[in-house]
Amino acid sequence: MPAKEPIILGIESSCDDTSAAILQGRKILSNIIASQEIHKKYGGVVPELASRAHQQNIIPVVDHALKQANVKKEDLSAIAITRGPGLLGSLLVGTSFTKGLSLGLGIPIIEVDHLQAHTLAHFIDMGNPTPNFPFLCLTVSGGHTQILKISDYFDMELLGTTIDDAAGEAFDKTAKIMDLGYPGGPLIDKLAKIGNAYAYNFPLPKIQGLNYSFSGIKTSFLYFVRDELKKNNNFIEENKADLAASMQRTIIEILMLKLKRASRETGIKEVALAGGVSANSGLRDAIIKGEKSYGWNTYIPPFQFTTDNAAMIAIAGYYKFIKGEFLDIDFAPYSKARHKI
Repeated sequence: MPAKEPIILGIESSCDDTSAAILQGRKILSNIIASQEIHKKYGGVVPELASRAHQQNIIPVVDHALKQANVKKEDLSAIAITRGPGLLGSLLVGTSFTKGLSLGLGIPIIEVDHLQAHTLAHFIDMGNPTPNFPFLCLTVSGGHTQILKISDYFDMELLGTTIDDAAGEAFDKTAKIMDLGYPGGPLIDKLAKIGNAYAYNFPLPKIQGLNYSFSGIKTSFLYFVRDELKKNNNFIEENKADLAASMQRTIIEILMLKLKRASRETGIKEVALAGGVSANSGLRDAIIKGEKSYGWNTYIPPFQFTTDNAAMIAIAGYYKFIKGEFLDIDFAPYSKARHKI
């Protein structure tokens, strides 16, 4: 099929979701995600099981994405792949498949940083307004918590990051302590809607600059619940909505304090939210309130682009395709986040 804009296949396999998407220019044609249910019984992602599931899923997921987009593989202009950060075994499945497909079709490979892609998801053409440069982006997920200053599509300055645990991990740990199940974030959010957010107070970390820390609040919650259970064996069951609401309120307060400071220090009023935790209703509400309270222009991604997905990889690939930034075939994935992305 003739194309005025490049057709990009995006592939995402950094953790436990296998995803493939087709974008023509900035317009999304398909975005297929295969989640791995097996991890629920372990209360977290098991890397070895994740990589095996990716091996089973990647071919049918890519095939489904092509068929839904009504695109033949010969029509593809390039393949954008998550190079990192993430679980190394999972990344190897995606990168190895991409290398083979690239050689077979004779089309270039575009490397995409997973964290950059979460931010660039705002530029997928969904009929929504896009952030104006420069803007701040709070990227919050199970593995990462960052404040970025975005001056251009790939000019991203790291202003603050977590020095230990991520906000999403704090949500999951809270749910695990309360024996709610996995993944814990959506369960905490659901309970928080019917709980009293001020029933319990937990200490805020005192971290200099724009960095975050969530290990302390996890420990504080654990010790508090342990002490209360000594007095009442049914404490969690009788107060789980209030516990969830209080912890959610505290985590969001920690996130917002540094984001407000970043806006104040940089003078930037364009503020975006990204990452899996951006699906949290309390955090979304807090960002939106920033428009009235702090004069922000806020940008929140549609729910389908909050969790790991290949559409965000493809849109990052689109902008690199325009610049002609392609990757040699002998590249290797990386597991840890790069300090300067």
